[in-house]
Amino acid sequence: MSATVSTKRTRQPARSGTAARHPNAGRAKQVTRLMPTPLLAVITTLLCIMVLVPIVYIFLASLNTDAGVARGEFWPSAFSGESYVKIWTSVGLGKAIINSILVSGSVAIVSAVIAVGTAYVLVRFTFFGRLTMLRGLLGLQSIPGTLMILPVFVLFSSVGTYLGISVIGTLWGLFIAYLTFALPFSTWVMVTYLRGLPRELEEAARIDGASNLGILFKIIVPLSWPAIVVSGIFAFLLGWNDVLFASVFTRPETHTAAIALQVFSAGQEGGAIPVYSQMMAAALVCAVPVVLLYLIFQRYLVGGLTAGGVK
Repeated sequence: MSATVSTKRTRQPARSGTAARHPNAGRAKQVTRLMPTPLLAVITTLLCIMVLVPIVYIFLASLNTDAGVARGEFWPSAFSGESYVKIWTSVGLGKAIINSILVSGSVAIVSAVIAVGTAYVLVRFTFFGRLTMLRGLLGLQSIPGTLMILPVFVLFSSVGTYLGISVIGTLWGLFIAYLTFALPFSTWVMVTYLRGLPRELEEAARIDGASNLGILFKIIVPLSWPAIVVSGIFAFLLGWNDVLFASVFTRPETHTAAIALQVFSAGQEGGAIPVYSQMMAAALVCAVPVVLLYLIFQRYLVGGLTAGGVK
């Protein structure tokens, strides 16, 4: 009997201690919010409205007539999909989209491939001028394109004059111009990502006899897909959205989608009213490749954008 009482007495403090620690453990698991839930819901709703209203207006305007859009009608008085038919013959939108996909896709692939190897050398090896190159990558990203367009144009014109190679007005000349600006950003994204990869994997591969190229292609590249996708997508957007360089370095046969939209904005139907409806339809069509790109690679984007933030 006494043994039973003593056992109960010894178990009693343990239960009370567990109960005392339980509230603190529950508080530690609670998620801390920066603002109350109702306020967060209101702000999120407003942001969604700010994004969705222009998109809805563009879609409705593409189904409206040019006169209806010019009058400021939000809801069309008569729905018509004629604009989606005319855009392919008005300024050659199909050819322009193909040119943009070729140039932007090539820039995305080439910049991502070069950036992986360049970042691997800058992160894993020590040599003279390494820090200067890293700082130069940041410096190149801060130079606006408006300051570079005239020097690049003169350089391309000089190459065409002295070597007899046509650069201005060609897609590969536009490709080189875009690659010049996309490569520093892609390299810096890969540098940030590779700094977070553990070196132990590479050391284990070296013990097994792997070379530097073997480590790069068999270890670094498979582990770096999120950063590769992010750098490629941003390089693709650089070429897809550009108007400044495309307006200078292209001719009608090599116009990109951005230039085609610019031609739509300057066009007029009947000599008086701009082709607002066709312009809205062309804008939606040109946005489709970018949206599909994000939908296909969205599972890589979050990991790539947050890579290197926590080590």
